Amino acid sequence: MSEKKEKVMVVKKKGIGDAIGKYMTMKFLIVVLIIIALPICVFSIKNIVAQDEKTTKLGFEDIGELATQEAYCTQVSVTEASRELFGMQIPFTQSKYIYSYDVLIKAGFDFQEIEWSEREHTILVKMPKVKLLSSEIDVESFKVYHDEESIFRPITLKENNQAMKKLRKQAEKDAIANGLLDNAKSNAEVMLKGFFAQEYDLKDYKLVFEYKEEK
Repeated sequence: MSEKKEKVMVVKKKGIGDAIGKYMTMKFLIVVLIIIALPICVFSIKNIVAQDEKTTKLGFEDIGELATQEAYCTQVSVTEASRELFGMQIPFTQSKYIYSYDVLIKAGFDFQEIEWSEREHTILVKMPKVKLLSSEIDVESFKVYHDEESIFRPITLKENNQAMKKLRKQAEKDAIANGLLDNAKSNAEVMLKGFFAQEYDLKDYKLVFEYKEEK
């Protein structure tokens, strides 16, 4: 009877020992797995942080309109008027001014409309249309070359205002004809290269500029 009890006790002790052994083994394996997995998790987290910190915008996207070229033109204008009868000028009714103004004309881009993409070491920059941003008459530069006014036909303020608008428009045309818009494009490209050079090694990347068609 005592031998049976002793055997039962041995079996019970052995069962408890096995259970404890299995528990300790599982616990050990879990600790080992955590230790192995920890560097992987840390590595993944670092990757995510690195991606979040990657620059996705360049400074020019916050600039808005920017003049990249300006021209200073001196425009000579003639404003004249007279009274006519049957299609012929009446003597002593002629008024005539010959004068000049300097006009400052600026051209550039809306930098917020610039789009760009990078692929296979090529950066494609899609540019908006270059445009005139402003044209201002420098009133301090006024010079008179001829001043003749008849009391019978003075030049009105409305005619003078129209003459000033015409002078400014002509200055814009002359500036464009002398390369204002082309120079604005060239200077914009130089500026943008500077922005991209802050984030990319331009020895390894090719910059390609693509402009919207001019109408």
